[in-house]
Amino acid sequence: MKKIGFLLVFAFFLLMFPSMSMAAQGGTHIYLDGAELEQPADAQAGSVKGSVMVPLRVIIENLGYEVDWDKKSGLVTIRQGERNLQLTVGSTKAVVDGKAIELSAAPVVQGSSTMVPLRFVGEQTGLKVSWNNDSKSAYLYSPDGGESVGIVPGRASSSPEEEAAGEGTLTPVTGDGEQTDDSTYIPDSPPAGEGKTAELNGIGFSENRLTIEVSAAVQPKVFTMSGPDRLVVDIPNVTFSESFKQQHSLNVSLQGEMPVTDYPDVAKIRYSMFDNATSTIRIVVDLNKEVHYQVNNEGDGLLVVDLAAPFTVPVVPPVTNGKPLVVIDPGHGGKQPGATSITNKNEKDFTLALALKVEALLKQETGLNVLMTRTTDVTLGLEERAKLANDNQATVFVSIHGNSFDGKTSPTGSETYYSRDESLPFAEVMHKHLVEGTGLPDRNVRKKSLHVTRETKMPAVLLEVGYLKHKTDEALMYSEDFQQRVAESIVAGIKEYLGQ
Repeated sequence: MKKIGFLLVFAFFLLMFPSMSMAAQGGTHIYLDGAELEQPADAQAGSVKGSVMVPLRVIIENLGYEVDWDKKSGLVTIRQGERNLQLTVGSTKAVVDGKAIELSAAPVVQGSSTMVPLRFVGEQTGLKVSWNNDSKSAYLYSPDGGESVGIVPGRASSSPEEEAAGEGTLTPVTGDGEQTDDSTYIPDSPPAGEGKTAELNGIGFSENRLTIEVSAAVQPKVFTMSGPDRLVVDIPNVTFSESFKQQHSLNVSLQGEMPVTDYPDVAKIRYSMFDNATSTIRIVVDLNKEVHYQVNNEGDGLLVVDLAAPFTVPVVPPVTNGKPLVVIDPGHGGKQPGATSITNKNEKDFTLALALKVEALLKQETGLNVLMTRTTDVTLGLEERAKLANDNQATVFVSIHGNSFDGKTSPTGSETYYSRDESLPFAEVMHKHLVEGTGLPDRNVRKKSLHVTRETKMPAVLLEVGYLKHKTDEALMYSEDFQQRVAESIVAGIKEYLGQ
């Protein structure tokens, strides 16, 4: 009965929005700061009656927003900090922070996703957006043309249909729409790639770890969803092997599940061929509560997702001397190496080495207290970093990174990012000293919605010291003398801002 009901709803939307059923001549694309986002085959970006529509889930999951879906009413609620956006399927009315606005087109259900106007996404996230009808590509860029520091793992709730794949695949959205008015730079050659199909040989769960065995190296997408809580692993370019079919239950629709016992946080594990077009297998761990997880992918086909206890934020003993508390955040770490340099060095090693030098200098300042988010090569999520600073009531927050660019010729220079307007004065002071310390080209202060600078409650900046893919920048960044000089400039910036 449930499937029949879904088919009736789907048929209704095909009648109401006939242009959405047109077959595509080729796949459509969504690019965020130059990196292509993966779309479900049954809900792809496209122009519908003059409005460019994009799958909400794809955008939300890659920007770190939270979304709740009320299937009965069709209400979609999106949250980011204190911001609250509400959309209703089939209605052009939306509510943003309590104020009603009019959408260019009503959200609609397409396959397993809710489709929303691209213009709305741009206006409400601060991204610059455009649509290239020739290549059927949507482009989203951060303000000031900043390169992406990294995709933020998002938390998304259920889409209008269950996350398991059904028996059919809908055709992508197409149309004859025009480029949006608020267009921006469109690359001449959008990135593209094709992966060879590997085989999923086995799934196991023991010692609170999900183990996935594939016949070749894979690039999975791992994220959590709520309502109910579950952890999702999407693996593209993979099929079920014959040995898997013999060892695990699998029905004619290529769906199955395995029970889990003796682990109270896990109810069961489900798996399915989620997207036939991209041969994506989805593995879902049904949870009894929200869990913290770590992903280990060594590139040999063995993927391990470790479900651990929630991260406990270290709290500094109460400070009674009234000294400002500075939090220094070395980017990435542990199983998250960050970007790879031109000579195959890891970003996480550079950020930690520089941050430790900053810490040592700050400890010599009698008028300051310092707290590090990490002092060793450990994995630490974005949420934990912001929570540490907030829970300890830090005065300022400084995150240290190395920039990366995947084009043929890497830029060179230093950049400083901030998210909230109240952080701009701090960003300007820090950037002045950063450029003086690095001696690299000044690539300006830039505003961008990054988790650690957005979710912290004090003035916060993210420093992109230099470009790891640029030969000169990289050589400097891994040298002791350069790191010491930059560390001194960072401390000088902090002291100037704090009036010391």
